[in-house]
Amino acid sequence: KSFVATAVCRVLRERGLDVAPYKAQNMSNNAGITRDGWEIARAQIVAAVAAGVAPHPDMNPVLLKPTSERGAQIILNGRAVGAQTASEYFRDTARFRAAAMDALARLRARYPVIVAEGAGSCAEVNLRSRDFTNFDVAHEADLGVLLVADIDRGGVFAQIVGTLAVLDSRDRARIRGVLINRF
Repeated sequence: KSFVATAVCRVLRERGLDVAPYKAQNMSNNAGITRDGWEIARAQIVAAVAAGVAPHPDMNPVLLKPTSERGAQIILNGRAVGAQTASEYFRDTARFRAAAMDALARLRARYPVIVAEGAGSCAEVNLRSRDFTNFDVAHEADLGVLLVADIDRGGVFAQIVGTLAVLDSRDRARIRGVLINRF
């Protein structure tokens, strides 16, 4: 997904559009520091470079840096704010959702085109009520969704059909296409 989002940023930039990457939440130890001293995921730094814009914490407002099998350091708006276990984090994600949506609003005010990358699977029905990283972003910013599936893991067509089958109609209506990666 990150590779596709970065490529889309570059193509849109080459077509003369002002574009910015966005990922509400990323889980990665592969982070970097922006010129202004903010910490965000390296994938969003690379996508910002592809888009021809300076990396900014609004492009990755929530970064979870794993510290163990069950815990992560939390980087919020470019700054470390503590560490939590997964159960502590998911007990109440309202604070993180609010920060992510505020960052998205700021980006939308600055850039006419936003390339938003989802996180994980968008079709985990057991997580949907607290997932602010996928369709909630698309609904908030009125974005179409390109579903990216990875053939390298096997069963790609079943994954696509299964994803479409379990999405509610509001989420499914956002999908504009499917891209099979690593063909």
